[in-house]
Amino acid sequence: MIAEPETYLTGLVQEMARQWPANRTINIVCHGHSVPAGYFATPFVNTLAAYPHLLLEGLKERFPFAVINVIVTAIGGENSEQGAQRFEAEVLCHRPDLLTIDYALNDRGIGLERAERAWRSMIELALQRSIHLILLTPTHDQFALRSGDPASSLALGQHAALVRGLADEYGVGLADSDAAFDRYTGENGHLFDLMSHVNHPNRKGHQLVADEILRFFPAQ
Repeated sequence: MIAEPETYLTGLVQEMARQWPANRTINIVCHGHSVPAGYFATPFVNTLAAYPHLLLEGLKERFPFAVINVIVTAIGGENSEQGAQRFEAEVLCHRPDLLTIDYALNDRGIGLERAERAWRSMIELALQRSIHLILLTPTHDQFALRSGDPASSLALGQHAALVRGLADEYGVGLADSDAAFDRYTGENGHLFDLMSHVNHPNRKGHQLVADEILRFFPAQ
């Protein structure tokens, strides 16, 4: 079962509410491709408007006494196989209290079977170390809309479904960016409102993703 946002991170939320000298440093690692890396209109990188930074801003509003590091290990253009290859050396070394994984947008290039193996390897390594996980479904891609290519839209949906299934199987958190983008466009918004580039969100799109993650951090 997918973890309940209200309770999944209860222990971590309690830690974040502690005041000095009883508090400690909290490490949150955002792993993935160009979106968490902060790429907007390539090659421009807008770190302060990308969801890892917006997540930090939101957490500091809710937990003013907390010392929080949001560490980005994302690399533009990478897929989950590449992310899995450097997972232990470059991600787990930060000893995260919480880890987010966001590769589904680029995983269309390697297909579902290879992506599933890579995601499972990262998930299982993290769980072996008792690290809390939030898996992210993909943000959207204007190419499918512009081209009218049903196969492109189908692949995005299939990878979103894969991530949801893994969150359900492993009982970890899910930040459903795909669903958040669908809700926005379904309420008479336009995908272009959320995009800075053909496959990169703008600040408004990143805020939707950050809000999905922030559901796991109810204010104390």
